[in-house]
Amino acid sequence: MTDMEHANPIVVKIGGGELDSEAFVRDLVAALKSLRAADHPVILVHGGGKTIAEHQEALGLEPRFLDGLRITTEESLAVAEMVLSGLLNKRLVRALMGAGLRAVGISGVDDGLIQVSRMSHPQGDLGRVGEIQRTDLSLVRLLLAEGRVPVISPISINLEEGIHYNVNADHVAMAIAADIQAPRLIFVTNVPGVEIASRPVRAMTEVQAEEWIREGHIHGGMIPKVRSAMQAVAQGVSQAVITDLEGVAQGRGTGILRSDQIQDRGEAS
Repeated sequence: MTDMEHANPIVVKIGGGELDSEAFVRDLVAALKSLRAADHPVILVHGGGKTIAEHQEALGLEPRFLDGLRITTEESLAVAEMVLSGLLNKRLVRALMGAGLRAVGISGVDDGLIQVSRMSHPQGDLGRVGEIQRTDLSLVRLLLAEGRVPVISPISINLEEGIHYNVNADHVAMAIAADIQAPRLIFVTNVPGVEIASRPVRAMTEVQAEEWIREGHIHGGMIPKVRSAMQAVAQGVSQAVITDLEGVAQGRGTGILRSDQIQDRGEAS
């Protein structure tokens, strides 16, 4: 094996909103190639909420949400699996293969990669939405050992019931990164990082992040991104980074770290 195959992989999570853009997919592939060129094995986890909603509406199914979480009926789950494990997953694999990166598209169902139970919610029934109980990364490790890029859809499985569930892609990325002891989990967004007082922040602790949320410095759509990064660190990931595709290639962005990690790094650039 090469040194890259021995190294712990970087986990990159992308949303589904940009995957309809050929330019975004092209830039994503270039960013992943830059990581591989720096001898970093990569795992790519993707969502697809926007495309799922479009296909639901085309089939006469109304997207419904409960407390910000997508309600997944039997019919909606079929659409979600078609879009996530089929359309978008294979679009990414094709793009990576076309750029010379060996990639394999799988989902949380394959080989019991992501094992879940039905998620409960105090305000109502979410339907076929899963909550992660454990991961089995045997297949992922085999692919990495062969120099492949695993491209993972978040559709997952309940082994006892033998049925599949939709799972939040952030949660899948966090669970994989924590289990495989990734040095970084990168959340790719459309902004280069978190800005405080119009200055880009290079790193922050979980405590600082919560304080800046309370004070309104971190607001709007950045809040769930920061909280996802905080949760990843709490689950044992060394560093969670919020950045854009250029930041992935250049190794910059806002890192969420434990308090004991930030002292020697500085707080802002």
